[in-house]
Amino acid sequence: MKKLSRLIVGFSLACLLIILPACGDNTPSRFEGAQQESIDAGSRNTAVSTDAVQGASFNRFFPVSDGNYERVFTQEKDGFVEAVLKESGQNVATLGVFDTISNPSAKDDFNGSQGQIGGYPVAQKGSRATALLVADRFQVTVRSTDDSFTVADREAWLAKFDLNGLASLD
Repeated sequence: MKKLSRLIVGFSLACLLIILPACGDNTPSRFEGAQQESIDAGSRNTAVSTDAVQGASFNRFFPVSDGNYERVFTQEKDGFVEAVLKESGQNVATLGVFDTISNPSAKDDFNGSQGQIGGYPVAQKGSRATALLVADRFQVTVRSTDDSFTVADREAWLAKFDLNGLASLD
């Protein structure tokens, strides 16, 4: 009889182990759902257009090192190049060129722009960045990384780019 009781208890436990997980809630938690949404969005938004200009093509249009300022390229990929601007060895700004063909909505910031540099529309992007749009395609940005680097400094460095040369890439 004892043996039969153990057998019944063992069989019952085995059944519960099989049945209970099937009855559980398989709905992903809010965290799992958010993670999957992020992964899905990243796979849609990280594509670079095959028509994007190679990053190396932008390098020659950047301002050169000048006086106490040194330009150091830090990132280069299709459709984008970035350099750090150092003053007396300290990072004060980043300089960048981005081909908006991969993200046309980036041009929206320049709709209704009142200002111009070199004949191209300029826009303030928050309190630390100034950008202009060349040939309705290439966004050139100077972003302050140090509080001493002002809007006037950013605009002066934007003007030092070879903007007409950059426009000829289009």
